[in-house]
Amino acid sequence: MVRLTIPAKAEYITLGRLALTAIARVRPLSEETLSDLKLALTEACTNSVRHAYREGRAGTVEILYQIEPDRLVVEVADDGQGFEPADLGGRGNGDLSEGGLGIAIIRAVADEVEIDERESGGSRLRFVKFLGE
Repeated sequence: MVRLTIPAKAEYITLGRLALTAIARVRPLSEETLSDLKLALTEACTNSVRHAYREGRAGTVEILYQIEPDRLVVEVADDGQGFEPADLGGRGNGDLSEGGLGIAIIRAVADEVEIDERESGGSRLRFVKFLGE
């Protein structure tokens, strides 16, 4: 498992993408799969950067990468404000509100997606991509 903690600022999201590219060399992925996973990671990190720490409050985003023989697991967590899980992805109001499109993209790219609040506060988004032979 690899853990990367970045400041909750947009300019640091690239570091998460670079780490994912390096980790993918352990278990080679197709260019298309790697591009999809980088997009999902970017969307997850962007949600934390934009929504977790409001009013100029400083914070961090923690990214965990776990590569297994049959899957890649990525988890993005923050200690920010949290959210209402029922409001994500446009559920409840039939509308893809700001941030909802990013969640829809992650769900389209990943094989499994979990989104919840952390007990210590903030949010956690975990996605899994199953890897073929």
